[in-house]
Amino acid sequence: MSERNAEVGIITFHCSNNYGAMLQAYGLKRFLQDSGTAAEIVRYEPPYMTGRHWWIPYAPIQGLKGRIWGLFNMWNGFWAHMRVKEQFSRQRANMNRFRREYLTEKGQRKILSAWGLRRLPYRYYIVGSDQIWNPDITCGLRKAYFGAFQSRRKEKVVAYAASFGGTSIQERHDRKFAELVSHVDALSVREATAIPYVKKFYPGDVKAVLDPVFFLGKEAWQEAEKAPDRKGYILVYVTEGNEKMAEYARKLSEEKGLPVVEVRAGQQGADQGFELDVTAGPAEFLGYIHHAEYVVTNSFHAVAFSIIYRKRFLAFAHRSLSARLQNILQVHGLEDKICQDGGGKDIDAPVDWGKVQQRTADAVRESQKFLLGNLS
Repeated sequence: MSERNAEVGIITFHCSNNYGAMLQAYGLKRFLQDSGTAAEIVRYEPPYMTGRHWWIPYAPIQGLKGRIWGLFNMWNGFWAHMRVKEQFSRQRANMNRFRREYLTEKGQRKILSAWGLRRLPYRYYIVGSDQIWNPDITCGLRKAYFGAFQSRRKEKVVAYAASFGGTSIQERHDRKFAELVSHVDALSVREATAIPYVKKFYPGDVKAVLDPVFFLGKEAWQEAEKAPDRKGYILVYVTEGNEKMAEYARKLSEEKGLPVVEVRAGQQGADQGFELDVTAGPAEFLGYIHHAEYVVTNSFHAVAFSIIYRKRFLAFAHRSLSARLQNILQVHGLEDKICQDGGGKDIDAPVDWGKVQQRTADAVRESQKFLLGNLS
């Protein structure tokens, strides 16, 4: 497919070397194409998103203090990458391989700024899913992720499962959010708890929908996964340092007689001396979850795939992003799978996966109805 015959352009975080970002992008694209919709991901790859994955990391931070802090981070990041030079190169290669195989189209133009979006030929634009409205990730709220740009054939902007990462953003962003969200024609969010904030600025309906990784079943994800060489392990994936989670994984390892494999896509880690893989891309990440005996994590997408693959898992609360975890567990009737204080939960407690699967199917049906209904 090429830009000349695709009707729908998806603007999302496909260019971020983050497992969840890339996998949700694939879930959305694959579902739309399987549904007969001529859709593709727009190669909008601005430096403020891709720069954090360069050998010398870059992020545009405003103000004198921000610039000084940015230079400090660039220096630290460069030496951190050099210390694990071979592993960093391998992970970048795995990320890029998945992106080429599953996300972008051959010969597709790369767009570095919002100005370049004006030349695109799509009739419909989907912005989302993922934390496209989290200014801490996008270095301020950005026009592109609201469809707030002129384009010659543009008819409609649909926000699908847009997320702040929590229930709202800081008050200082309110005015700009109100201005940008007015460009959205149909709006859905990933967290139901974010609806009250959005409705303060958006006059239309706001619906809570599922992350698009749930649009594909286990079999479809198995097609994209790469199984690890080993079996019989506990998987730990950390998006924020959590000593209680690391301690729980260590005790679980002792109790079950299983080693702990820790997968990392960035600097965050458990730092407990677990077996470490810092080379995994999205395909390897899927394989690690699928073949784990247990999953211990504070990642939204690691929880999502633990549900899809029906794994024995526990989710640990995240300081700032727990709304995401609580919401997805509530949707599936798995509220007892989250640990707020690091203890008191039985990872082996039986789960009625048939009932969970039915709840997934119900939520998926409503989410797909919103999406396809707004593209007709």
